[in-house]
Amino acid sequence: MAKESNTRDDPTASDGEQPDLPPELIDEAERLTRLARDDLSDEEAKAYRKARAELLADTEYTARVREDDRDTLVLHPEEWVEDGTVDPDRIDDIDRGIERPLEGPGASGEWEPIEEHNRAVAERVAADHGEVHGQNAHALADFASNHYAKPIEKLTQAERGRFLSEYFVRNAFPTDDQKAVVEESVQIAVDVAASTGAQR
Repeated sequence: MAKESNTRDDPTASDGEQPDLPPELIDEAERLTRLARDDLSDEEAKAYRKARAELLADTEYTARVREDDRDTLVLHPEEWVEDGTVDPDRIDDIDRGIERPLEGPGASGEWEPIEEHNRAVAERVAADHGEVHGQNAHALADFASNHYAKPIEKLTQAERGRFLSEYFVRNAFPTDDQKAVVEESVQIAVDVAASTGAQR
Protein backbone atom coordinates (compact mmCIF):
# COMPACT_ATOMS: atom_id res chain seq x y z
CA MET A 1 0.00 0.00 0.00
CA ALA A 2 2.66 2.45 0.93
CA LYS A 3 6.31 3.04 0.56
CA GLU A 4 8.57 1.69 3.27
CA SER A 5 10.57 4.49 4.84
CA ASN A 6 13.88 2.83 5.63
CA THR A 7 16.48 5.59 5.36
CA ARG A 8 16.09 7.54 8.56
CA ASP A 9 18.44 10.35 7.64
CA ASP A 10 17.05 10.84 4.12
CA PRO A 11 14.23 13.40 4.16
CA THR A 12 13.17 12.69 0.59
CA ALA A 13 10.71 10.22 -0.79
CA SER A 14 11.61 7.65 -3.42
CA ASP A 15 10.49 9.97 -6.24
CA GLY A 16 12.71 12.78 -4.97
CA GLU A 17 9.83 14.85 -3.56
CA GLN A 18 9.50 15.94 0.06
CA PRO A 19 7.31 13.51 2.06
CA ASP A 20 4.20 14.79 3.82
CA LEU A 21 5.60 13.94 7.26
CA PRO A 22 8.99 15.08 8.59
CA PRO A 23 11.44 12.19 9.12
CA GLU A 24 11.83 13.04 12.82
CA LEU A 25 8.05 12.79 13.30
CA ILE A 26 8.00 9.39 11.58
CA ASP A 27 10.86 8.23 13.82
CA GLU A 28 8.99 9.39 16.92
CA ALA A 29 5.78 7.66 15.83
CA GLU A 30 7.73 4.43 15.36
CA ARG A 31 9.44 4.83 18.73
CA LEU A 32 6.13 5.32 20.54
CA THR A 33 4.65 2.33 18.72
CA ARG A 34 7.57 0.12 19.74
CA LEU A 35 7.31 1.27 23.35
CA ALA A 36 3.58 0.51 23.36
CA ARG A 37 4.33 -3.00 22.09
CA ASP A 38 7.21 -3.65 24.47
CA ASP A 39 5.74 -2.26 27.66
CA LEU A 40 4.36 -4.72 30.22
CA SER A 41 1.63 -2.40 31.51
CA ASP A 42 -1.59 -1.97 29.50
CA GLU A 43 -2.03 1.47 31.02
CA GLU A 44 1.40 2.63 29.89
CA ALA A 45 0.93 1.06 26.45
CA LYS A 46 -2.28 3.07 26.08
CA ALA A 47 -0.37 6.19 27.14
CA TYR A 48 2.19 5.63 24.37
CA ARG A 49 -0.55 5.14 21.79
CA LYS A 50 -2.25 8.30 23.01
CA ALA A 51 1.06 10.19 22.71
CA ARG A 52 1.38 8.91 19.13
CA ALA A 53 -2.14 10.11 18.31
CA GLU A 54 -1.35 13.52 19.77
CA LEU A 55 1.88 13.63 17.76
CA LEU A 56 -0.11 13.12 14.56
CA ALA A 57 -3.08 15.26 15.57
CA ASP A 58 -2.11 18.31 13.50
CA THR A 59 -0.83 16.37 10.49
CA GLU A 60 -4.12 14.94 9.18
CA TYR A 61 -2.41 11.54 9.33
CA THR A 62 -3.36 8.51 11.37
CA ALA A 63 -1.46 5.42 12.50
CA ARG A 64 -2.28 1.76 12.62
CA VAL A 65 -0.34 -1.49 13.00
CA ARG A 66 -0.82 -4.02 10.22
CA GLU A 67 -0.28 -7.55 11.51
CA ASP A 68 -1.49 -9.77 8.67
CA ASP A 69 1.82 -10.47 6.91
CA ARG A 70 4.25 -8.91 9.38
CA ASP A 71 4.04 -6.36 12.14
CA THR A 72 4.20 -3.02 10.38
CA LEU A 73 3.46 0.55 11.43
CA VAL A 74 1.44 2.29 8.73
CA LEU A 75 1.03 6.07 8.65
CA HIS A 76 -1.45 7.39 6.11
CA PRO A 77 -3.81 10.33 5.54
CA GLU A 78 -7.02 10.25 7.59
CA GLU A 79 -8.99 10.98 4.42
CA TRP A 80 -8.24 7.45 3.20
CA VAL A 81 -10.34 5.96 6.03
CA GLU A 82 -14.05 5.22 5.82
CA ASP A 83 -15.96 3.37 8.55
CA GLY A 84 -12.73 2.55 10.35
CA THR A 85 -10.90 0.95 7.42
CA VAL A 86 -8.83 2.20 4.49
CA ASP A 87 -10.97 2.56 1.38
CA PRO A 88 -8.85 1.91 -1.76
CA ASP A 89 -11.03 4.33 -3.72
CA ARG A 90 -9.95 7.15 -1.41
CA ILE A 91 -6.22 6.64 -1.98
CA ASP A 92 -5.13 9.50 -4.20
CA ASP A 93 -1.37 8.87 -4.14
CA ILE A 94 -0.03 5.62 -2.71
CA ASP A 95 3.35 7.22 -1.95
CA ARG A 96 1.73 9.43 0.69
CA GLY A 97 1.52 6.35 2.88
CA ILE A 98 4.53 5.37 4.99
CA GLU A 99 5.38 1.97 6.41
CA ARG A 100 7.88 1.03 9.11
CA PRO A 101 8.52 -2.66 9.94
CA LEU A 102 8.24 -3.42 13.65
CA GLU A 103 9.58 -6.96 13.70
CA GLY A 104 13.12 -7.03 15.03
CA PRO A 105 15.12 -3.84 15.46
CA GLY A 106 13.58 -1.57 12.84
CA ALA A 107 14.69 -0.55 9.41
CA SER A 108 18.34 -1.47 9.56
CA GLY A 109 19.38 -4.76 7.97
CA GLU A 110 22.55 -4.88 10.03
CA TRP A 111 21.04 -5.75 13.41
CA GLU A 112 23.22 -8.75 14.21
CA PRO A 113 26.62 -7.03 13.98
CA ILE A 114 25.20 -4.01 15.81
CA GLU A 115 23.91 -6.24 18.59
CA GLU A 116 27.27 -8.04 18.80
CA HIS A 117 29.07 -4.71 19.00
CA ASN A 118 26.77 -3.32 21.69
CA ARG A 119 26.94 -6.52 23.72
CA ALA A 120 30.75 -6.53 23.54
CA VAL A 121 30.73 -2.93 24.78
CA ALA A 122 28.55 -3.89 27.75
CA GLU A 123 30.83 -6.83 28.59
CA ARG A 124 33.86 -4.56 28.47
CA VAL A 125 32.17 -1.99 30.71
CA ALA A 126 31.40 -4.75 33.21
CA ALA A 127 34.98 -6.03 33.10
CA ASP A 128 36.62 -2.62 33.41
CA HIS A 129 34.16 -0.70 35.57
CA GLY A 130 32.29 -3.25 37.66
CA GLU A 131 29.05 -5.19 37.69
CA VAL A 132 26.68 -2.28 38.34
CA HIS A 133 27.94 -0.21 35.44
CA GLY A 134 27.93 -3.39 33.38
CA GLN A 135 24.27 -4.07 34.12
CA ASN A 136 23.37 -0.55 33.06
CA ALA A 137 25.46 -0.91 29.93
CA HIS A 138 23.63 -4.13 29.04
CA ALA A 139 20.31 -2.30 29.45
CA LEU A 140 21.62 0.45 27.16
CA ALA A 141 22.75 -2.19 24.66
CA ASP A 142 19.23 -3.67 24.63
CA PHE A 143 17.75 -0.23 24.05
CA ALA A 144 20.19 0.80 21.31
CA SER A 145 19.97 -2.50 19.44
CA ASN A 146 16.26 -3.22 19.70
CA HIS A 147 14.73 0.25 19.53
CA TYR A 148 17.07 2.00 17.12
CA ALA A 149 19.33 -0.68 15.59
CA LYS A 150 22.24 1.64 16.34
CA PRO A 151 25.67 1.19 17.88
CA ILE A 152 25.69 2.72 21.36
CA GLU A 153 28.07 5.47 20.30
CA LYS A 154 25.65 6.58 17.55
CA LEU A 155 22.75 7.31 19.92
CA THR A 156 21.83 10.99 19.92
CA GLN A 157 21.56 13.04 23.09
CA ALA A 158 17.76 12.88 22.76
CA GLU A 159 17.85 9.09 22.42
CA ARG A 160 20.09 8.77 25.47
CA GLY A 161 17.62 10.98 27.31
CA ARG A 162 14.78 8.64 26.34
CA PHE A 163 16.78 5.71 27.64
CA LEU A 164 17.27 7.43 31.00
CA SER A 165 13.78 8.84 31.44
CA GLU A 166 11.68 6.08 29.85
CA TYR A 167 13.31 2.76 29.00
CA PHE A 168 15.63 2.41 31.99
CA VAL A 169 12.92 3.23 34.50
CA ARG A 170 10.21 1.05 32.97
CA ASN A 171 12.04 -1.85 31.36
CA ALA A 172 15.40 -2.42 33.03
CA PHE A 173 14.07 -3.13 36.56
CA PRO A 174 17.14 -1.39 38.03
CA THR A 175 18.38 -1.74 41.57
CA ASP A 176 19.01 1.33 43.71
CA ASP A 177 22.73 0.94 43.01
CA GLN A 178 22.07 0.97 39.26
CA LYS A 179 19.82 4.03 39.50
CA ALA A 180 22.46 5.92 41.45
CA VAL A 181 25.10 5.64 38.71
CA VAL A 182 23.12 5.21 35.49
CA GLU A 183 24.07 8.58 33.97
CA GLU A 184 27.73 7.82 34.61
CA SER A 185 27.21 4.32 33.18
CA VAL A 186 25.79 5.72 29.97
CA GLN A 187 28.77 8.02 29.49
CA ILE A 188 31.19 5.20 30.22
CA ALA A 189 29.42 2.94 27.72
CA VAL A 190 29.43 5.65 25.05
CA ASP A 191 33.15 6.26 25.56
CA VAL A 192 33.94 2.53 25.48
CA ALA A 193 31.73 2.05 22.42
CA ALA A 194 33.43 4.90 20.57
CA SER A 195 36.88 3.49 21.22
CA THR A 196 35.74 -0.04 20.36
CA GLY A 197 34.14 1.15 17.14
CA ALA A 198 37.31 2.98 16.15
CA GLN A 199 39.32 -0.21 16.62
CA ARG A 200 37.05 -2.37 14.45
